[in-house]
Amino acid sequence: MEKSETRYAVARFLLVFCLGWIGSYAINHSRLKPQGWKSRTFAYFFLSFLTLGLYSIIVPIYNLVFDPTAATNVGYIKE
Repeated sequence: MEKSETRYAVARFLLVFCLGWIGSYAINHSRLKPQGWKSRTFAYFFLSFLTLGLYSIIVPIYNLVFDPTAATNVGYIKE
């Protein structure tokens, strides 16, 4: 991962970890959004309730290891 990608990954982690679905919405409407991918805002909102907050803890960690070349990424959907 190059330096700017690492910064974006850390910024996405902090947004989603601290703000949850609001951070996901902010990612989708900023340059932090990975090209070709969309953050699952509604999944952050609903799955956080259904899993009693576990989704809100696990998914931000996966933002740190986001791979745009992978077939799937936790918390994201291909556009």
